[in-house]
This record gives sequence, structure tokens and C-alpha cells, in this order.
Amino acid sequence: MEPPILIAHRGYAKKFPENTLIAVEAALGAGACCIEFDVQFTKDGVPVLLHDASLKRTTGVGKRIISMEHAQMHAIPVNEAKQHPKKFAGVGIPTLASVVELLLQYPERHAFVDIKQESIDAFGIEKVIKTLATICQPIIGRCTLIGHDDLALRCSRAMGFRSIGWILKKYNEESLTKATELAPDFLFCNHTKIPKKAGRVWPGPWRWVFYEVTQVKQALQLMERGAEYLETMAIAELLKSKQLKAHRCLDD
Repeated sequence: MEPPILIAHRGYAKKFPENTLIAVEAALGAGACCIEFDVQFTKDGVPVLLHDASLKRTTGVGKRIISMEHAQMHAIPVNEAKQHPKKFAGVGIPTLASVVELLLQYPERHAFVDIKQESIDAFGIEKVIKTLATICQPIIGRCTLIGHDDLALRCSRAMGFRSIGWILKKYNEESLTKATELAPDFLFCNHTKIPKKAGRVWPGPWRWVFYEVTQVKQALQLMERGAEYLETMAIAELLKSKQLKAHRCLDD
């Protein structure tokens, strides 16, 4: 078996505040071929990197992203106080456009853009996908839109995204039926949702991505179950592993 392709989950989030330029750049510097990050929309429709609907966990500000205009966010540090107390006081919430600009400096790297449901619910599928496709256009050939909303993913194909990834909420027959109908390029699933008795994961036109992987032993076990890609916040540590040394890039 070939070792899996490793995806940097929210950048190098083990050592740096997640979904920030410094985290993305650190992951790229560590040798990550693939980067995953989350996108939410501000009140005035600017896509920024953020996982939660609220800023509370990562910034300490108890407001929802949808209630704030982008100009209000410049002075908010993403210091993840519980994890990095005062260490990253100058690190802010980046726009999607700034990350695309960064990725232009790394022409062989692939981006997985996770559009969050809260933004789709607030602005509607057409506006959200059109905005993302426009901003991602300079790298759209090496950019995969991922999310839970299968209708949004179908729409993204029509609006220019060449590959899509569906994130499973559950690993069951209903999800298999939907996956078969959607035929995404990638299926994403938290590895803890796969029942141990299930054996190897469903075959199909997709490639499997398991996330929340932090240990080499865990990675090797998931490979045996059919994982071709693993998403990790500990990207530098896993890339250094001798057992995963033959790590390859997406386009190899």
C-alpha cells in the first residue's frame, strides 16, 4: 500500500492558531502538498477563514461572524488563548482572497475549501458559491470545494469548481445512497464515525479522506481500511514519520 496523501487541517493547527495565514504558511513550509481551511462569510459578504459560526472559541469575542462586518475584524486577534496564551496577539482572521494570494506562491499545492453551512443559510447557495468561485479563480484548477450541503456542491460544479468533496455526517446506508447520486471526487469523514466492524470503506468513484488523525499508528490503521488521504492538524509531525516517508502529492 502506498502511504496516504496528508492534508494540513486548518493549516498547521497543532502549533499555530487554526485557519490563519501563519498556520497555512507553516504547513506549506513543512512540506504539505494539501491545505484545508474553513470559510465563513461576514455580514457584508466577505469570505474569511473561520470554522465556527461564533468567534468565541478562537478569539474570545462572543459574537457571531454573520453579525460583524469585515472592517470590524481587523483588531481581533486569533490567539486561541487557551491553547496559545498571548503568543499570537498580532495574528488576525484572514480573508479567503489573502490565502489565495499566498497559494499563488506555491503553484503545486492543492487547497480544500470547506464552506460552512451557516454562511450558506445566511446568503443562499448561489451568492456563496459564485463569490467563492470568483475569488478562487486563480487557483481553481487545484482547488476542491468541500462541505455538508450536497446541493451547494452540485451548484459549485456548474460555477467552475472542477472537484468537490462531500463531508459525511454519518456513515450509513442513507449516506451511501446520497454519495452514489452525488459522485463527489472526495468523501470526507471523521475516522471515529466508521464502525470498526465495517471493515474497508465503500468503494466508489471517490477518494476517501479521514480527518482528526494525529498519530502515525492511527494513520497506518486507516490506510488498511481504504484511506487514500488523511487530514491532520499535526502535519509537520506526520510528514517526518519514516513510515509515511513516501508521502506523495495530489497530482503525482
